[in-house]
Amino acid sequence: MNIHPTAIVSPQSYLGRNVTIGPYCVIEADVSIGDGCRLAAGAVIKSGTTLGAENVVSEGAVLGGEPQVMPAAKQLGRLVIGAGNSIRENVTIHRALKPDAETRVGDGNILMVNAHVAHDCVVGNQVILVNNTMLAGHVEVADRAYVAGGAGAQQFCRIGRLATVGAQARLTKDLPPFVTMDGVTCLVVGLNLVGIRRAGYDRTDVRQLKDAYRLIYRSGLTWKEVLEQLPKTFTSGPATEFYEFFRRGERGFVPERRAPVQAVVPMVSPEADENPELHLHAG
Repeated sequence: MNIHPTAIVSPQSYLGRNVTIGPYCVIEADVSIGDGCRLAAGAVIKSGTTLGAENVVSEGAVLGGEPQVMPAAKQLGRLVIGAGNSIRENVTIHRALKPDAETRVGDGNILMVNAHVAHDCVVGNQVILVNNTMLAGHVEVADRAYVAGGAGAQQFCRIGRLATVGAQARLTKDLPPFVTMDGVTCLVVGLNLVGIRRAGYDRTDVRQLKDAYRLIYRSGLTWKEVLEQLPKTFTSGPATEFYEFFRRGERGFVPERRAPVQAVVPMVSPEADENPELHLHAG
């Protein structure tokens, strides 16, 4: 264990093996920090926070702060962070509002500079939150979603698995899995083909997802008819996730950007495979 002499560490906190705590860090009581975690200068871990193993917390990050609500909550829940996350400079993640609740962040995520995760959010695994992203309270972000810089999600919104949110987008409805939301129009512009292929899906899976996308956005069916057709048409494979996502929806869903009749699901240029930002405005 390596604790800088200027750090303040409560004796009522728990530190695992091989933990490194840098200059001027503050570790409050009722904190648990897992094996191999590294905290850079000025990181603050507040009461009610649990960190799993091998997390890297950069300068100025504040984990476990009080929710920003009026009036201030008197009894708070916890913040539980999994393992292997990269939490960069000035990231803020808040505890849950109620004593029996948790704000949760999974494993292997990257939260870039100034990202904010509010109370009661649930962030899955291998999620990327780019600089200055803002998640309001109770937002859910599923595994391997990508939220580009400056994007904001309104409270209780859900972002589906392997979905992509474009830079500076305003998310006020649920974003289905596997799709890309444009940061300019704040509308769906096609499938997140780069992310889907990097996740290991083969051509058959991609073809099925394209068929499901056309059924949802371009079939001309009413929403009731879409919900009836999805589980009948797709009984196995990744496209089954659409129906499961939709049946939990309470806020409505992000619509598609207006496209010509008979338009195909947008493809992504080969260059986008090397730079995920290139496909955010595909269409």
